[in-house]
Amino acid sequence: MKSKRANSLRYAVVIEKADGNFSAYVPDLPGCVATGRTQPLVRKRITEAIELHLQGMKEDGQAVPKPSATAVYVETAT
Repeated sequence: MKSKRANSLRYAVVIEKADGNFSAYVPDLPGCVATGRTQPLVRKRITEAIELHLQGMKEDGQAVPKPSATAVYVETAT
């Protein structure tokens, strides 16, 4: 899905609570991860990590993958 910003891509990001911080990863970009003490901080850092990851891919002559991962919440009975 395209973002509202010109020439931008919108990737799914998974944020998980860890012991004392948060971690984030991008399913469409293996190895693209970030951590932070708060959710806003990890969101900022994963955005920076995505930009650096994509820049590195371009510099290495690799094709930038189109976003394809999606996320849904599934409700179950306990």
